[in-house]
Amino acid sequence: MYVVAGASGNTGKVVAETLLAQKKPVRIIVRDASKGEPWRQRGAEVAVAELDDAAALGNAMRGATGAYLLLPPQWSSTDVRRDNARRTQTFVEAIAASGVRHVVFLSSVAAQLDAGTGPILSVHDAEKALRTTAADVTFVRAAYFMENWGASLYALAQSVLPTFLTADRAISMVAARDIGTTAAKALAEGGAGKSVIELSGPREYSPRDVAAALSRITAKTIAVEQGPEEAMIDALTGAGLSPEWARLYKEMTHGLNVGHVGWEGGTVRAARGTTEIDAVLATLVA
Repeated sequence: MYVVAGASGNTGKVVAETLLAQKKPVRIIVRDASKGEPWRQRGAEVAVAELDDAAALGNAMRGATGAYLLLPPQWSSTDVRRDNARRTQTFVEAIAASGVRHVVFLSSVAAQLDAGTGPILSVHDAEKALRTTAADVTFVRAAYFMENWGASLYALAQSVLPTFLTADRAISMVAARDIGTTAAKALAEGGAGKSVIELSGPREYSPRDVAAALSRITAKTIAVEQGPEEAMIDALTGAGLSPEWARLYKEMTHGLNVGHVGWEGGTVRAARGTTEIDAVLATLVA
């Protein structure tokens, strides 16, 4: 039995779909039982549990060969690192109570760093905590999500692509679908102690590459509009993000722009997805 959290999200949905397509037994964790019904109709078991409830989460994972876990954004949090550390402790307790043998955890590029990475610091902390468990844990460190560009598409009508990333700097990006299929493969293969997969897309992309792809998709010229980092907090809070999240995103963006946010490399396993950014953008535009 494979347990999947976050099946309503971009990556967890793909994990569950991939395992079900392979005729693997799957148990979905949902907060609301009604959201589990479509999965039940597709042959999955459904467990109702909050990710902050160690007892319920432990029951949901009991008897499982493997489990997919992640830290969904807590947008209302005013102290994201503290609140995610509390949730991670719930995971640690639930893993111990359930006896699950292998956990695949969605982490991030630069999770090996302890400063200067914004929201990535939460998965840095989570990796440290999960390494203390008796279970095998595979940390899937994903690159910058291609789907993040969806937040910039509001300006397509003006033929621009607004961003605070450096226009000509190529960075690693990956599609949520490739994250999900990689995590499902890791679950099916089983764990071997504590290990890391650093996952990027088929190649690196700059914002100008993204704009070029959008130009092909929309059949009009899309230009990059690079904003100054110092304007980022005002822009993000003006768009509805809390000051805490705006601060974190600014720190991460600066880290990407100066090359601080990057891969650990060395003996860590590297993998590449197959989804080009054109495919993701076409779906977002549609």
